[in-house]
Amino acid sequence: MAIEFEPQAIPGCVLVRPDVFPDDRGFFTETYHAAKYREGGIPGSFVQDNYSHSRRGVLRGLHFQQNNPQGKLVYVVHGEIFDVAVDMRKGSPMFGKWIGARLSSENRHQFFVPEGCAHGFVVLSETADVMYKCTDLYSPKDDRGLIWNDPDIGIDWPVADPVLSPKDAQLPRFRDYPDDQLPVFSP
Repeated sequence: MAIEFEPQAIPGCVLVRPDVFPDDRGFFTETYHAAKYREGGIPGSFVQDNYSHSRRGVLRGLHFQQNNPQGKLVYVVHGEIFDVAVDMRKGSPMFGKWIGARLSSENRHQFFVPEGCAHGFVVLSETADVMYKCTDLYSPKDDRGLIWNDPDIGIDWPVADPVLSPKDAQLPRFRDYPDDQLPVFSP
């Protein structure tokens, strides 16, 4: 089986099904290969790797950076999550829309969330270890986000009462962002 790159409805979002080579010892897979991923629609270079460990029901996000936006290549090392991207880019044909994907250590899928999209996930398994590569460094002064249950976005989360950080519980709604605080879409 060859690596598959499946463009999603939000421009720049890509679901990746990597090559996996199982045998009686376990399996081997490449989690990233610059030339292959560029050819598959995932541009740029990655400058930061992040790792999170969370328990069932924890929802992290929805986060984006106003300046120095981060594209994120997300995958699960252990467990299962529901991963979400919300298009925050003015001028995008999918502005204000969301898409989601189930990522797990069993399906080994990856999800690329492009710069200018808000990103978040909720843990569906007992625990989950999530890795993601970022195209820019974290910038606290540029850190922005959306409340997870914004009725204007209408994300169909597979949990009703997630565990949130105090910061994430206080995030604003999509409609509360002034135009000058939103990223701009560039095809």
